[in-house]
Amino acid sequence: MRTTLNLSETLIAELMKVSGVKTKTEAIHLAISEFIRQKKLAELRSLSGKLRIDLDWRELEEVELKSQESRERAWHGRR
Repeated sequence: MRTTLNLSETLIAELMKVSGVKTKTEAIHLAISEFIRQKKLAELRSLSGKLRIDLDWRELEEVELKSQESRERAWHGRR
């Protein structure tokens, strides 16, 4: 998509230098992608301590092992 923007040449040049990309388009794409990534990470960090997941991995493992054992018995019975 083509878009006309008024951007500081100095800022774009610094962005290209810091990012190591060769074109303005690459620099802008990289900057936008990184901005979005940082915002999503900040949202996730803001959830820290707000979600309580009460999972007992031992209990889940036991259920999975029993299920696997049952499937194996059924599989061997079909042979």
